[in-house]
Amino acid sequence: MKKVFLAIALVASTVGIYSFTTKVADTFAVNTATSKVEFIGSKKAGYHPGNFSLKSGSVTVEAGKITGGSFVIDLASLKITDEAGAKLEGHLKSPDFFDFSKGTEATYTISSVKYTSADKAEIEGNLTLKGVTAPVKFVASIRGIDATKLFAEATFSLDRTAFGINYGAGMVANDVQVTVHLFAGK
Repeated sequence: MKKVFLAIALVASTVGIYSFTTKVADTFAVNTATSKVEFIGSKKAGYHPGNFSLKSGSVTVEAGKITGGSFVIDLASLKITDEAGAKLEGHLKSPDFFDFSKGTEATYTISSVKYTSADKAEIEGNLTLKGVTAPVKFVASIRGIDATKLFAEATFSLDRTAFGINYGAGMVANDVQVTVHLFAGK
């Protein structure tokens, strides 16, 4: 009788332990070869598109949903994709804009994620650019996520003046249109 009681107690405690154990979040590494940040800056006389690569980053996923992450944007990878090319790149690297003398990285850290549907999430976090940290919120479309990889995109407006980029006030728009293409895997 004691053996039966001990066996039942052992099974019950084992089931109890596994019932209350929470799954640890998975970490996905950003694929820096395919992930990118595209932007379009505009002015009264037109606009200029360009992009940056991601230097590194990771995304945490729990129960098939993004729960957090942090990313390093490689400002040195700046590429203007229209005819303004190298001339505009040089100006954007100057103190008027990104001021590469103070660094060539920007970071974004997710502080909260709220799913509004199975494939849409409101992402809040902090972007640090030129030594200034400001909150940045956007809606992300989760295009694909499984046990080994994910793909998400977001398009939003970013106020450049929040980071002390004030060049061309009245001629250059304060808001920059940004699209993030994020690929990550295990």
